Amino acid sequence: MSRGTNWWLVCALSLEFLALGVWVGGLIVLVGAVIPAVFNTFGGQDSGGFFLTRTFEGFNRLVVAALATMVVTMGYRWWSREPAAQVSRAEVGVVAIMGLIAGLIILVLHPKAAALQAEAFALQDEQARKAAFEAFFRLHMPIRSLYMVNLGLGLALLVIKAKRSLHREGVPT
Repeated sequence: MSRGTNWWLVCALSLEFLALGVWVGGLIVLVGAVIPAVFNTFGGQDSGGFFLTRTFEGFNRLVVAALATMVVTMGYRWWSREPAAQVSRAEVGVVAIMGLIAGLIILVLHPKAAALQAEAFALQDEQARKAAFEAFFRLHMPIRSLYMVNLGLGLALLVIKAKRSLHREGVPT
């Protein structure tokens, strides 16, 4: 492997780890710190709910950037044909599933949930508002579940990459 190729592969792998760190770390921070802080700080459900909707929209943009980074860098590693940087089927499979889940959330489910939430907040009649919130929470439950599945897949991808790294170093895994 030439010195230039080595440098590009180091950059590609570093970007992959950074993207995966944003994906996994961002979700851990949102679930573990931001959500509890919002509902323990903001005065009402409306302001806290709108804040979290906007926060997850920002996170979703980061996820798109992270996914694009992972796909491009994995493509570069595959194109380089360098044995030490080969792309495994497991990596491709996990990233593909993560991308499909993220696409489902970002393009289909989140916009519907945001619309239901805005509708519920706008209603004045208590019965109608309660019904709208029930519809919102029915849709929001699978979204939360899919975020957790994607978190698990991101952690699995980290394990796959760690095992590969240890294997290359001759450490039995």
